[in-house]
Amino acid sequence: MKDLSKLTPQEARLLIRENKLIVPTSGISKGHIQGNLAILPKDVAFDFLIFAQRNPKPCPILDVTDIGDPEPKLMAKGGDLRYDIPKYRIYKKGELVEEVTDIEKYWTDDMVGFVIGCSFSFESAMLNAGIPVRHIEDEHNVPMYLTNIETVPAGMFHGKMVVSMRPVPYDQVVRAVTVTSRFPSVHGAPVHVGDPALIGIKDIDKPDFGEKSEIKEGEIPVFWACGVTPQSIAMTSKPEIMITHSPGYMLICDPVDEDFSVL
Repeated sequence: MKDLSKLTPQEARLLIRENKLIVPTSGISKGHIQGNLAILPKDVAFDFLIFAQRNPKPCPILDVTDIGDPEPKLMAKGGDLRYDIPKYRIYKKGELVEEVTDIEKYWTDDMVGFVIGCSFSFESAMLNAGIPVRHIEDEHNVPMYLTNIETVPAGMFHGKMVVSMRPVPYDQVVRAVTVTSRFPSVHGAPVHVGDPALIGIKDIDKPDFGEKSEIKEGEIPVFWACGVTPQSIAMTSKPEIMITHSPGYMLICDPVDEDFSVL
C-alpha cells in the first residue's frame, strides 16, 4: 500500500469504503482537512444546527447534507457518509449500542449529516512549525477527555465539552497557540493549557476516548476543543438515534488545511 500520508482523499475514501483501511486517520492524506461526523433525523437536525452555531469551538460546521442525501458535497464531492468513514458509532437514547464499518442499515430518508471540523486538520501546520505531535510520532489515536466545561444548550441538546490533548514543550506553547489560532474552522486555539484537574480531568493517563500520550519531561498538556463533543451530547441529551464517527476515525475531505487558515 502507498504511504498513507501521500494518499489523495479520494484514494483514502475508496480504501475505507472497501474496508481496506480501518485505522485512525491522523496523518492520512497529509495536508487535507478531516471531519468529525454527526448524523441525525431531520426532526432534531435544526436544533443540532443551532447547538453547533452556539458552540463553534467544539462543533465548527464544515458541511451539512441535504435531507436523505449521504453526499457531503462541499467537503467530499462524490463521497458517501454511509461508507466513507473507517468506524462509526450508533447511539440510541444516549446509549452506545454498536460500532460498525458502514451505516447502510441505519441510514433513512430523513437523515441529515453534519461534517464538523477536526483538530487533525491543523497538525500539518504544527509539524511544519517544528511542534511535535505525539500521537503521530507514536502511531496511536489522540487522547480525548470529557471535561467539566458546559456547552451552550439549544433545543434538546446540552452537555459537556470533549477535548483532545497534545503534549507540547514549554518553550513551544506560545507557538502552538499561534499556529492553531489560524484555523478556527477546525477548533482553532486551545481551550486550556496546563493542569487537567481545572477542567475536570481526574487522570491524564486514562483518556475517555482514544489512547494515552506520553507527556515527557519539559512538556505541558495542551487541550483543544474536540469534535467528539456531539457524542457527549448524545449521552446527555438522549436523542432517539445519533450516528457519529468512532473517535479518531474521521472523514478525509478534499479541501486542504490552508484553505481554512484565516491568516
